[in-house]
Amino acid sequence: MNRCPWVNDSPTMQNYHDREWGVPVHDDRRLFEFLLLEGAQAGLSWTTILNKRENYRRAFDQFDPAMVARYTEADIKRLLADSGIVRNKLKVRAAVTNAQRFLEVQREFGSFDAYVWRFVGGQPLVHRFKSLAEFPAKTSESDALSQDLLKRGFKFVGSTICYAFMQAVGMVNDHTVDCYRYAEVSLYSIATAVVEE
Repeated sequence: MNRCPWVNDSPTMQNYHDREWGVPVHDDRRLFEFLLLEGAQAGLSWTTILNKRENYRRAFDQFDPAMVARYTEADIKRLLADSGIVRNKLKVRAAVTNAQRFLEVQREFGSFDAYVWRFVGGQPLVHRFKSLAEFPAKTSESDALSQDLLKRGFKFVGSTICYAFMQAVGMVNDHTVDCYRYAEVSLYSIATAVVEE
């Protein structure tokens, strides 16, 4: 079984790659989860975040943006004392701010899903990369998403973070062409396009 070259021997990482990475996500709570986790990952390894994912679920009310948006200073203090998550004050505060902005986007567009998928024309971009060297750190699409999120007051949403988010939620299929998941995830992309026609 050939996987993307970034996947290490960690069963957690392999499971994430095999089941989630690149599969189109249209559920707002899952989109909020990845937005929060990608922001938390900034400067750290994705393996670190995956290993803390269940702790994040517990600490952040199962990634319910309406709950997180109401967090008080007492909640922030609780989170900063929680060794199960990344205890970075800026990232914790950003999670609360982003939940508040997330709800505003939902009110404006009907869902965060409807908002965010506009940046790729409503269906996944399918790339044909053969090696890690071909992977961009950001793209014109992630630049546009980042700029719009920043304008709306979101934090920890630079273009590189946005591109990692887009990869995670299947807005782009960046499995390498020799990865066994490339064709499978491409089928999700085709199915999405057919549903929307």
